[in-house]
Amino acid sequence: MDLSKMSALFPKPLMAESSDQDKIPSRHLAAAAVAEGESCEFGSTKYFALCAFGGVLSCGITHTAITPLDLVKCRLQVDKEKYKSVGNGFKMAVAEGGAAGLFLGWAPTLIGYSMQGLCKFGFYEVFKDMYSKAIGEENTYLYKTSLYLAASASAEFFADIALSPMECCKVRIQTSPTGTFPRTLRGAFPKILAEEGVGGFYKSIVPLWGRQIPYTMMKFACFERTVEALYANVVPKPRAECSKGEQLVVTFAAGYIAGVFCAIVSHPADTLVSYLNKAKGSSIGDAVKVLGWNGLWGGLVPRIFMIGTLTALQWFIYDGVKVQLGLPRPPPPEMPESLKIKMGLAQQ
Repeated sequence: MDLSKMSALFPKPLMAESSDQDKIPSRHLAAAAVAEGESCEFGSTKYFALCAFGGVLSCGITHTAITPLDLVKCRLQVDKEKYKSVGNGFKMAVAEGGAAGLFLGWAPTLIGYSMQGLCKFGFYEVFKDMYSKAIGEENTYLYKTSLYLAASASAEFFADIALSPMECCKVRIQTSPTGTFPRTLRGAFPKILAEEGVGGFYKSIVPLWGRQIPYTMMKFACFERTVEALYANVVPKPRAECSKGEQLVVTFAAGYIAGVFCAIVSHPADTLVSYLNKAKGSSIGDAVKVLGWNGLWGGLVPRIFMIGTLTALQWFIYDGVKVQLGLPRPPPPEMPESLKIKMGLAQQ
């Protein structure tokens, strides 16, 4: 019995594919020659750098724009006795600090989420390409959802390390009682550094990972699969025949759907991040005991609205930047010819 022929029927995720595939045209996610109208090769260093730039704009602009809603959401999470509802939170914020008070923490938000966006989108494209090459094009097709999940989780791990110092400053600025903590980044950053050292900026990194990694895995995997589903079942023509505007509409719709799921799976950890950054010396266990099960879900409704809109706009901006910069678009998932042949042999 020729075991090599039998093993060819069952692709292994961590094993390179047969050299026989060299004879079959490949759709692998590899760099190719620059096509007309494109500014760089897919998978090139320039491509990844421009994707990272798109991430900076995508996350930096959107998170800064919704600072007022984020402010109210954080206060609802850490002081549910004082802030009864979203509407009440907005009224109290204006009463305490005027209209400008709604934008407390805008500077660390802009800097922190721009850095996070650079790593999130840039590294996602890098890891997706790297993991795809490692497992081969057949397994890329067979396990594409797992590929999206692994690449996005890897990217977010590093993105949160970049975000954490500014997130710490932002939450302290937004949730500390008036007069007890600086209201600007230039006052908050040196105060935390002097009192708690560098570690003070990372004391909530574990719940931040707990919030952001599931969020990002859902954000990318759900988005990618929703886009595929919309083009397959809703859009009346193939993506290649859609105009750039039509493609961006699909992007926005898929982004909003992904955002709703993102908000739900990451909300308890988001509440813990807000609480731990306010309560000095508290552990995750302490926070869970104080907040309780219901408290962990405080502020979910505004966060669903915030994250749904945010995620949709982020994908819209990111895709828009890629279109404007002439970045090549990877082909839609399609079964490789080599896998079709193997499946045909398996059916005989």
